[in-house]
Amino acid sequence: MADFDFDMVIDRREVPALKHHRIVLGQDGMDLFPAGVADMDFRVAPSITEAITRRAAHGLYGYEAVPDGLMPALTNWLRVRHGWTVDPAHILRAPNVLNILAMAVNLFTAPGKGIIVQPPVFFDFADIIAENGRRMIENPLVLKDSRYQMDFDALEHAASHPDAQMIFLCNPHNPVGRVWTREELARLATICRRHDVLVVSDEIHGDITFPGHSYTPLASLSEEAARNSITCLSPAKSFNIAACCSAFTVVPDENRRRVFQAENSRLTVNKNNAFASVAMAAAYARGGSWLNAAINYIGGNLDLVRDRLAEIEGVDLIEPDGTFLIWLDFRDLGLAPDDLTTFLRQRAGWSITRGIAFGPQGAGFGRLNIACPRARLAAALDRLQIAVKGLHGTH
Repeated sequence: MADFDFDMVIDRREVPALKHHRIVLGQDGMDLFPAGVADMDFRVAPSITEAITRRAAHGLYGYEAVPDGLMPALTNWLRVRHGWTVDPAHILRAPNVLNILAMAVNLFTAPGKGIIVQPPVFFDFADIIAENGRRMIENPLVLKDSRYQMDFDALEHAASHPDAQMIFLCNPHNPVGRVWTREELARLATICRRHDVLVVSDEIHGDITFPGHSYTPLASLSEEAARNSITCLSPAKSFNIAACCSAFTVVPDENRRRVFQAENSRLTVNKNNAFASVAMAAAYARGGSWLNAAINYIGGNLDLVRDRLAEIEGVDLIEPDGTFLIWLDFRDLGLAPDDLTTFLRQRAGWSITRGIAFGPQGAGFGRLNIACPRARLAAALDRLQIAVKGLHGTH
């Protein structure tokens, strides 16, 4: 832990970091606690910085092939870290996870057909579906005893709809923080196979889980589950390199993989960024100890939030299994979504992601990013506590 200073406060405004940018914060919000955009406020693993620095020192940045060590680093990571043995021939490259989702929609569903989603869920799912001329079929999660569950009876009904051709799975789930169990995933996979619904699984947060919870790649369940799946992977979240990495698509079915590869070629989604390649290879090959330390630190931040919210009436934590994004329940404050946003910005000094952005099921909630120095998080919680006390005092 001594080598990784997660308490260091770094001024991210020295670069055009989106989390601190007026595009996100607004002209009037530049001094808010910026906890909406899903990246970390931690310096990356030293192995990544060293790899990028070494590559930059070479001084030539012409066209390059994929480094020989990248795919072995990825497959070894998946095997050792998650017990998932992946044939390198099943892996394709893509610019980012959203690109994979959009390509999958266009390749494997027909215009006007339905994509199942499980709200409240990552808001870009809805945008991709709408912008590509498909429609959303909702299978909302169920909040029971402060824990979200899949509604499998409703999923069976949704998957049986003649228009349903695909499901966007979020595993682990953004924003509610569930790390789906092997049993839950197996049940979902069985339903989808029965109704010929292709599972496209966004597993970008898979590396970040808390003690007692293990990420299960859906495609690792069985050969049948793998063949009916497309998995989206990227080190962007795990290693805080969203601005300098790409993504990986695991497509076990040979016919779908051939179609996907042809589309990659048609769209020329096949160029390599030298710095992204070395950053990803270094992350997977030598970044494990940094990630372990980061998860441990984030777990400490979660402990802090849990303890402090116990003292703040009207704000509850939906206990997460993983990710550095936590789902807060503000419904007992009795504020409409717009009023809640105004309250958090103007009274608490918070800029977090509005719960309503994840679907109507998110009304009254908010997503907080806790991957930041603990002192900044503690100060933000102080402000929230004062603001809530003031709100209660007005009733």
